[in-house]
Amino acid sequence: MQTDRQKEIISVSLDLISEKGIQGLTIKNLAQRIGITEPAIYRHYENKIQILLAILEVFRKNTVLVFDQEVGLKGTAIEKIEHIFKNQFRILAETPQLVAVIFSEEIFRNEPLLMERIGAIMDQINQAISGILKEGQERKEIRSDVGASHLAIMIMGGLRLFVKRWQMKDFAFDLIAEGASFLQTVKKIISKTQ
Repeated sequence: MQTDRQKEIISVSLDLISEKGIQGLTIKNLAQRIGITEPAIYRHYENKIQILLAILEVFRKNTVLVFDQEVGLKGTAIEKIEHIFKNQFRILAETPQLVAVIFSEEIFRNEPLLMERIGAIMDQINQAISGILKEGQERKEIRSDVGASHLAIMIMGGLRLFVKRWQMKDFAFDLIAEGASFLQTVKKIISKTQ
């Protein structure tokens, strides 16, 4: 359970990342923005890596919650994928700063702990989507001429590129509205043709 100060540190860290990029997240900048001393930051987090790990953990918990809810719900695989996409778009639209962290694996290449954590999150998402797709294939809702794991990679890759484009355009378009249109294309690609 995070303290109020830890939540504030995470929130301000996300703001700094959004404004200045990952390089702008320094303990000095963070302390100045919050209005406390650098040693006060260190009482809550050992270093910048620990702060980034905490941000990734917040994202993981939100994502796992969404996926767990969908896997347990009744409905078609297409409906579950649709709900997952919509919820991910909503989460990212509410906190666009997360994009700079969760899609920055190339920046973290020299930080094994961060790479491990991002990899674990990606694996968890991939397993959940693959499971939904496999279930949909068994119920003849999802095309079966392509393996569920490959469809999951295509979906995740498409989602990543779509969200990255939103970030590169400085969040200029409505992620939720444009995402709904993108989702229709995904549904056409994965649906079993009649």
